[in-house]
Amino acid sequence: MNTKPNSIKIDDVEYVRADSISKATDSDGLPYVIVRSRDSGCHAGYLKTRNSETSVTLVNSRRIWRWAGAAELTDLATKGTSNPKECKFPGEVAEIEVIGICEIIPVTEKAKKSIAEVVEWTE
Repeated sequence: MNTKPNSIKIDDVEYVRADSISKATDSDGLPYVIVRSRDSGCHAGYLKTRNSETSVTLVNSRRIWRWAGAAELTDLATKGTSNPKECKFPGEVAEIEVIGICEIIPVTEKAKKSIAEVVEWTE
């Protein structure tokens, strides 16, 4: 028997419809995303503007310098990290323009909470 609405269980694996997963947004409706760029790495923040095909502006953004507890970025964006102590995410910046975008991944509420709970990394 299914335990969640909009899901199906096949061979003891529960699959959930993508459109039933809660995406993280701020009070203005800006989506929380992970952005991968060619030159400046990965960033997690609210997508303020998409300036062109290869440039975005993020607000309240953290660089995802090193992550653990997620297989890759889409896993981090949907499930979050299961190993926050091994992650290295510097502090949040108010606004950043990221150039050379290769990927923009919507982040779930669960994953956003997980990213926010990673202690600020400094050296």
